[in-house]
Amino acid sequence: MRAQTGLLKGLNPTVTVVSKVLVIGFVLFCAIQAEQAGAFFQTASDFILANFKWFYLSAVSSVLALLLYLMVSRFGLIRLGGDDERPEFTFSSWIAMLFSGGMGIGLIFWSVAEPMWHYASNPFAEGLSDEAATAAMRITLFHWGLHPWAIFTMVGLALAYFAYRKGLPLTMRSILYPLIGERIYGPIGHLVDILTVAITAFGVSQSLGLGVTQINTGLHQVFGIPVSLGMQVMLIALISFAATMSVMSGVSRGIRRLSEWNMLLSVLLIAVVLLIGPTRYLLNTTLESTGDYLQNIVGLSFWSDTQKDSGWQSWWTAFYWPWWMTWAPFVGLFIARISRGRTVRELVAGTLLVPTLVTIVWMSVLGGSALKSERDDRLQHEQQVASGQLVGKAAEFKGGEVLLATKQETTSAMFVLLQKIDPGMMGKALSVLVCLMLASYFITSADSGTLVLCTLNAVGHPEPPQGIRVVWSILIACIAAGLLYAGGLKTIQMASIIAGLPISVFILLMSFTLLHTLRQESFTGLPTPISGNRGTVQQNTQESSDSRKPLLDLGVAYNPSLPAKQVS
Repeated sequence: MRAQTGLLKGLNPTVTVVSKVLVIGFVLFCAIQAEQAGAFFQTASDFILANFKWFYLSAVSSVLALLLYLMVSRFGLIRLGGDDERPEFTFSSWIAMLFSGGMGIGLIFWSVAEPMWHYASNPFAEGLSDEAATAAMRITLFHWGLHPWAIFTMVGLALAYFAYRKGLPLTMRSILYPLIGERIYGPIGHLVDILTVAITAFGVSQSLGLGVTQINTGLHQVFGIPVSLGMQVMLIALISFAATMSVMSGVSRGIRRLSEWNMLLSVLLIAVVLLIGPTRYLLNTTLESTGDYLQNIVGLSFWSDTQKDSGWQSWWTAFYWPWWMTWAPFVGLFIARISRGRTVRELVAGTLLVPTLVTIVWMSVLGGSALKSERDDRLQHEQQVASGQLVGKAAEFKGGEVLLATKQETTSAMFVLLQKIDPGMMGKALSVLVCLMLASYFITSADSGTLVLCTLNAVGHPEPPQGIRVVWSILIACIAAGLLYAGGLKTIQMASIIAGLPISVFILLMSFTLLHTLRQESFTGLPTPISGNRGTVQQNTQESSDSRKPLLDLGVAYNPSLPAKQVS
């Protein structure tokens, strides 16, 4: 499937060329016909959210239940590779890369903003109350906890299993092998990979667009640098250059080191906020929110707002699930890429439970700090009303400083909170730290996304050609800048909702094929190859290092010099 000569040597020409044409064409359409594109995607996404939220809710919950079963079942002992193979990365490096590639920028963006929105209004409690604060943390943890990571984990587990255990290419097409066999190497497989590339490119670009807007806001808060499109484009250019250098250095050097740096900065931020902020309140919030989340997780998983049908579910949960699904090919393939040698139980527990625990602490400390600030502002307001200092319309409490800032500009929520915690130099220093974190997470998201795109173009080869890495790095930066210029980030979000529907069907399909194939494992100590698998396929997932033992006996001895499947 990979070209042996020419400009596209080492790549699948069909997937590489068609995916780029599709991505560039879509961006141009959004830029030139922004109003028409926005209207179309808005209408389509509203229809899907209104009529298929029950499907999204049940699908994601089913995937989570299946993963928990696989983790505790006999299948958890299956190693994703040879039975004597060990992981390439240490546990700490692995977790750091999972977290950085999965939700890094999103957690910084929404850790303060989302609890504020739910505190202002949610279907479970009266807004701007202590009960609303409790509900806000419960809902936020639900949206960023086990369920989204279940989506990523299922894709990552399925890809890792079929690639490293069965010798198939590390691409989405391999999921279909139990159903269509050798036809995954034809037009059906090409179509799956092309759509995966396009969805991944849009998802990464959207993340980068959101990241630079928040960085720009932070620089404005601290240094007075104006918020402008020119500044955001310059930030994209600078950070994308750093991402290009990182992705060219490979996973073991660039992405791993940056991910570890990200985790150190994150721990530093949480430690400082916990120390100088309302420590006792935050510790209590973390404990209480964890228990409240676990106690209500089943009910929230299936709650569809049937009686009131207020639209809240469509704006939040039913919006989040397909949005996470559009990230699944990117994050899932990256998980698979860095998880070779681990067992099914290790992968599920590591990618499902550990990031959820980290998310709980992160959201509880930062979101809890914002809620404490709002509570203090509300109590002060009530005292002023009781003393007669505020009368008439002024007596109505509309929110504290952090909430009002969030309503005005979501990207400013984090920085307003930090200034509220410490108005002096420490607050400014923390704001600078957040900007550094955003830039660092920006780089890791861009380089891991670029690596995934290149891997798909190279039909699963773990080390795609350097040239395609540079091309995709530049293209992602151009897409993000173009969407910001055209105001197309919202358009991409709406399009993501539409794309989430077929992706959800595909995720359920891969759940079936994975479970079906797992049941065929012999548990004799050796991987069981898929019937009819061709010997040359093994090279798609094997690294050329002689230190790696062949995973499968596919009827031929492993030879790194064997050519990949010829372009058809």
